Amino acid sequence: MGVIYLVRHGQANPFAYGVADADADITNGPGGLTRVGDVQATLTGTTLAGQVTGFTAAISGDLPRQTQTLAGVLSAFDDPPTPIVDADWNEYALPALVGSASAEQYHDGAAYQRRLDAGLADWIAAGDAHAADGPTETHPQFTGRVAAAADRAAALAGSGQTVLVVSSAGSITQWIAALWDIPAPRWPTLARTMVNASVTKLIVGRSGVSVVSYNEHAHLADREGGVATFR
Repeated sequence: MGVIYLVRHGQANPFAYGVADADADITNGPGGLTRVGDVQATLTGTTLAGQVTGFTAAISGDLPRQTQTLAGVLSAFDDPPTPIVDADWNEYALPALVGSASAEQYHDGAAYQRRLDAGLADWIAAGDAHAADGPTETHPQFTGRVAAAADRAAALAGSGQTVLVVSSAGSITQWIAALWDIPAPRWPTLARTMVNASVTKLIVGRSGVSVVSYNEHAHLADREGGVATFR
């Protein structure tokens, strides 16, 4: 039996979502992790280091928020594997799904989420059709590449292997939705509740891939509020 730990990236600055913000924390560059994101990645690494001795493979997409989170998690381990970059773990394209959003609109979390939900609903409903002003990747193409990336990760998690994958909420929950037979229009409900730097654990056995735990984030929260964030 093999094990896969899926980790969502830590908090990223607004540039990661196509929003230019002069007041954004760009400690790790536009589109990279904020200082809070760095802390989240480190806490997740420390938590995982208390559960496993190490990873036989470590994968992320090529987005800065993903590669930086992977580096932060692996920093907790004495002999980490060389990171594997697999762009099929990248998130769906933003801001194409929500249109151009100002910094003020982005920081109104509820309003921005409504824009995103509406964009995702239209994207899913469009199927193989390309909208003139929408993302160049269709929803079936997105689900296809995530499925391919998931298959490659599962293959690495052969008997006795432990694999780490750092990706984004949309990509991680797309795989979970497929495993749980959740209809495509309902998949965004999973994505919107995924916490930054949360951990989802899968096991890979003879009968396929099974979800053991989902969106674990107790290590990011405490009675003072902690560092748990959603975007």
